[in-house]
Amino acid sequence: MLFVPINSIDLSQDDSQWKKVFDKTWPAYKAWFMKEGLKARPGYLTSVRAFEQHFPELLPIFQHLSKMVSAGDVASRFLTMYSPPPYMSGCSQIAWTRDIPMLIRNYDYSPKYFEGLVMKTKWNKEIIGMSDCMWGLLDGVNEDGLCASLTFGGRRITGDGFGIPIVLRYCLETCSTTAEAIETMLKIPVHMAYNITLLDADLNFATIYFAPGQKTQVTASAVGTNHQEEVTWPDYAVMTQTVERRTILEHCLVDPYETNESLLHRFLQPPLFNTSYEKSFGTLYSAAYNPIEKSVNYFWRGKSIKQSLDNFVPGKQKVTLQASAHRLMTI
Repeated sequence: MLFVPINSIDLSQDDSQWKKVFDKTWPAYKAWFMKEGLKARPGYLTSVRAFEQHFPELLPIFQHLSKMVSAGDVASRFLTMYSPPPYMSGCSQIAWTRDIPMLIRNYDYSPKYFEGLVMKTKWNKEIIGMSDCMWGLLDGVNEDGLCASLTFGGRRITGDGFGIPIVLRYCLETCSTTAEAIETMLKIPVHMAYNITLLDADLNFATIYFAPGQKTQVTASAVGTNHQEEVTWPDYAVMTQTVERRTILEHCLVDPYETNESLLHRFLQPPLFNTSYEKSFGTLYSAAYNPIEKSVNYFWRGKSIKQSLDNFVPGKQKVTLQASAHRLMTI
């Protein structure tokens, strides 16, 4: 039996609670960040200069958070998220524009490395999202109704660039529309292959493919799983059923009988829903971001947590994940 915490915190009026996030998670993140040896990571000046070049609007926030926790050399390098160690997650996502528009996603990863932290912040823009790497985001929606979500892109190559959670944070902090987000993210180097799907309040959508050493691609696809234009890592593709999951979601887009309700149900069924937690490929949460309401519904079988920018309720939940895909309980 596996448990994941879901803790919702409001930092929009007072972000001093963020220090508790840092204090709780830094030991594990430090061990991960240094697992290849500190010399494998870029130095402080290199990291901060790269951060300032690509995320100038976030620099005051980075400095503020670093000062709050008296971040030293290693912690400061980590918080820039510049060329961190490689990591990958599963995930499926779709920008749905019929009946009730939503960006819907499953996040598939190991419970051991999941923060389970829903944050409402107001640094540049007001944002709700699922935290990763302390202040990056796995997915989120901002005050303009721009929604964004990420998936691993299915390539083993790595390079110099930023961890994708800070790229997604920057997108929502500085952009109001899908078009603005595309223009912004085309300029940012990413250290691994990742996909970001976007949906804005005018129901414009896109999926962006990042891969180190290659030109970032903008597609008109409303769907993202764990490959890009083609499969380049066959074993991983078979294990994660990325092609099968994408085929299902693409079929939903053209099926005239598919509705928001039926699509949400699909995200709780295999193969979109996964239970290989020991292989870091189990569904930890599903989320549906509404660009019109500027809200999100995190959901499991028999349980949901709805948050919005107008009505955000801090609190703690514990979700119990069962080994079988046919049973998921909450307590």
